[in-house]
Amino acid sequence: MGLIKSIKNEIRVIRERDPAIHSNMEVFLYPSFKVMLHYRVAHKLYKNGHYFLARWISQRAVRKTGIEIHPGAVIGENFFIDHGNGVIIGETAVVGNNVTLYQGVTLGGTGKEHGKRHPTIGDNVMISAGAKIIGSFKVGENSKVGAGSVVIEEVPPNCTVVGVPGRVVRRNNQRLVREEMNQVDLPDPVNEDIRALQHENTELANRVIELENQIKLLIKQSENKEKIT
Repeated sequence: MGLIKSIKNEIRVIRERDPAIHSNMEVFLYPSFKVMLHYRVAHKLYKNGHYFLARWISQRAVRKTGIEIHPGAVIGENFFIDHGNGVIIGETAVVGNNVTLYQGVTLGGTGKEHGKRHPTIGDNVMISAGAKIIGSFKVGENSKVGAGSVVIEEVPPNCTVVGVPGRVVRRNNQRLVREEMNQVDLPDPVNEDIRALQHENTELANRVIELENQIKLLIKQSENKEKIT
């Protein structure tokens, strides 16, 4: 994709996904727009072996936007970072098409090992604010990761993951469309467990009360028999 076409595509993606943008001119002030222009240049330099120059460009982008994308990372088309401050994408991360990240997301590694050590993100994935995807595994296509989640193992396609550590709470959803990629309508497994415990506790309390009433009745019947005799 040529430079002019790439710029037009970035403008289109940002305007489609952020209702706060009211004109094309505003897009030029947007952190996601700035960092992606720097990344595309740095990535080409990185692939051609110009590692220092690639890192120099990417570090300039970090200082301007607060978003750190290693020039070695592979990012597909229609990638979007909303707000973006604190986003970190590691060297061996692979990001598919139509992926959306929110502020504070980390696509990181688990240590200083060499080789593939960062996650692979499938197409049409949404990763909410503050989520951490740590390790060399795949987050499947059309999946959603809830805000603040810490994902340390593979996520199948069409799933919703929430919690620390992240766990799948929905599976085999229909293909997600952009309008459905919100951070509100996500299940809360902690609240669900609490509600289940409360229900079980209520049932147990009712059973104890029932047994106490039965014992009182038996005692009363026994006392009545003694009086008769």
